[in-house]
Amino acid sequence: MILAAGLMSACMDMELLPNDKTVDEDFWQSKSDVALMVNGAYKQFSSTEVQKRLIVWGGFRSDELLLNSGVPASDGTYIALNQIQEVNIETTNTFSDWSSLYSVINYCNIVLEKAKAVMDIDPNYAEGDYLADRSQMLSLRALCYFYLVRTFRDVPYTTTAYMSSSQGMQVNQLPPTEVLQLCIDDLLEAEKNALSPRMNGWKRVGWITKDAIQSILADIYLWRGSVLHNNEDYQACVDYCNKVIESKKSQHIVTDVVSEKLDYPLTIGGRAFVDLYVTQNAEESIFEMQFSGANSTSTNTGLAQMYYEYKKNGKNAYLQAALNFGSVKNSSEPDALEAIYTNQYDCRYWNNCYSVGDGKSSQFNIRKGTATSAWFSNSLPTSGDNSTAVRTYDYFDQNFIVYRLADIMLMKAEALVALANNSGEVTSEEDTEGTNLNAERLTEALDLVNQVYKRSLDESQWSASLYKDYKKNDPAVMEKLVLQERFRELCFEGKRWYDILRYNYRHQETPCNYSTLMVEQGSYMKNYQEFLDIVGRKYDNGASRTNKMKEEPRLYLPVPHNDIITCRGWLRQNPMYTDED
Repeated sequence: MILAAGLMSACMDMELLPNDKTVDEDFWQSKSDVALMVNGAYKQFSSTEVQKRLIVWGGFRSDELLLNSGVPASDGTYIALNQIQEVNIETTNTFSDWSSLYSVINYCNIVLEKAKAVMDIDPNYAEGDYLADRSQMLSLRALCYFYLVRTFRDVPYTTTAYMSSSQGMQVNQLPPTEVLQLCIDDLLEAEKNALSPRMNGWKRVGWITKDAIQSILADIYLWRGSVLHNNEDYQACVDYCNKVIESKKSQHIVTDVVSEKLDYPLTIGGRAFVDLYVTQNAEESIFEMQFSGANSTSTNTGLAQMYYEYKKNGKNAYLQAALNFGSVKNSSEPDALEAIYTNQYDCRYWNNCYSVGDGKSSQFNIRKGTATSAWFSNSLPTSGDNSTAVRTYDYFDQNFIVYRLADIMLMKAEALVALANNSGEVTSEEDTEGTNLNAERLTEALDLVNQVYKRSLDESQWSASLYKDYKKNDPAVMEKLVLQERFRELCFEGKRWYDILRYNYRHQETPCNYSTLMVEQGSYMKNYQEFLDIVGRKYDNGASRTNKMKEEPRLYLPVPHNDIITCRGWLRQNPMYTDED
């Protein structure tokens, strides 16, 4: 139903259904046919429309990105982004169109429905091949639904393969708790026959392996634990993070760019920028959208438009980094929410954005994902304009990282702090087993933060600049420290909005009603004021914007207008938005 509605939408850049040849019964005859559809699912996930949405949904709505005024105000994407920035989103906004994610889901469903029968036709397609393909499609589908839940909250859920627009597509919305549990069930099933992360070449991180599945599980458990204030979910997050971390350690190959002085296989200093964003598919990476830049179908146009140029020779990207990326704050209070960087020797300060360090008080162009060289931490540059080599717009080959080791380490740190916080105040007195356990949790969380921070510093700064034992007996302070380290490390990677949403949910006195559709609730959760302050700080008049976001439904985008109109009786609108027929 929603898929058919998407086909009628004039703003659609992608078809929801594969071409007729690939859904025809005569197509499913060989192992190569299945491989074509599996690759097609990954290709849809790395499409321009999905890429742009992951940046806008996960980054732009937060405090890290602002609309670039250098883009013409008449541009359609500029208009849609401006609605989001002004917190005045219409139901026809192009970024509330979820069809590109449902297209990926449908590819996965088609493979899951059709691939098994190929084993009876092609002897080269063995049961092991089928189970590996099934594992990937279950996982990719779960990942897409996880993005949809965090962005829209109440979403239609289907496992049916839609082969033509004439099929009946009546699908009800489900509340988030039901969708997330279905995702967890699929991921646990996928984990049983997951691909090994020890494959050679790009497939090691270009396909969904066991490491990637466990990363998604950790992420979902952390999200659900934050929303529901559930210690079992937090512990599950810690457990899955441990599995991924141990796996990455076991795979580690000693090289001259990875310091053995760290306890985790992370690349040191400015070399990490090259490893992750220039060479790409780094050892510490877990899952990346793959782009070769060799032709128009393998070019990361979405990222190029958002962070480099909105069109060829347009000279401006749609988005820039907020002005707080241009200064270094007092390191004596590293947990302060306004402090992004606490040390001028932090490589991320110079490598994340251009033009920092030259005294400007403005928005900054983004280097991460666009530059092809990095500042190394042996001496301070005069400004962030150093090493301005950029990619070619027509062949933009930058991968987009979905999960990497530093992300998993900081997820674990966040879950550990939440467990300590939920278990009561930690004192210096070792009077109970619970107190000792919480102290251990906070100590380990601080070590994880220090390891990520340490890898971004020159070795000469390690003894003086690490957070050491900084207020590790205070869960509230540690929570902010972890949040800020995620900001420094993962900015512009589509993470920040979801990070601060978890922060918002954790600070509700009573968990929200996440098991009921929003339209069925009589009243709505009031958002945490400090969360609103975070969102508003990138604006000159932030309070006037965030005043519109006082209640939970405003955290989520509207259900697409075309789907509401086409699917009367099946889909219901987020109650904070109005549809006009």
